[in-house]
Amino acid sequence: MKTVYVDVDTQIDFLFPAGALYAPGAEKILPAIEELNRQAAAEGNPVISTMDAHGEDDPEFGTWPAHCVAGSMGQRKPSATLLERRIVIPSTPGSVAVEGFQQFLLEKQALDCFSNPNLLRLLDELGAERCVVYGVVTEHCVRLAVLGLLKAGREVEIRVRAIQSLSEQDGARALEEMERAGAVLRA
Repeated sequence: MKTVYVDVDTQIDFLFPAGALYAPGAEKILPAIEELNRQAAAEGNPVISTMDAHGEDDPEFGTWPAHCVAGSMGQRKPSATLLERRIVIPSTPGSVAVEGFQQFLLEKQALDCFSNPNLLRLLDELGAERCVVYGVVTEHCVRLAVLGLLKAGREVEIRVRAIQSLSEQDGARALEEMERAGAVLRA
């Protein structure tokens, strides 16, 4: 069974206290994220890393404070989460090259990673049957990624030691919802 790791929005603006939309405590999961990305590479499994890449006047900023503006320091991923052979997959429709890459930086301008029209094609090109999901934040982007992957017919495993919520209660409710939908929770 082909496994793909899905690293959700582990970007500076979400992970660190100085970030524009910091998830309190998220910096503590960085070692687990680094470990999972390196484990995927060592096993020969690809990593899809979703990344917010907003314009300066993005409509999302009506709901959330400005964050992850394309090209800003806050939009970057910490270097510890990056693999050597990587490619950016923009959120405009196009061909998806997979050969020779370990990590796919999937840009998005909405909470749902499936708003990038290339994601389903990328999953198909990679032969993804099982997805190991982790990142930030549990009750928003992680939840939408997991539910979308399940809807797309993939088996999903959530690594709970490598996720972070904005609200402990909302995160717990989101985990229950994802588990009811068919996701498996693992340490």
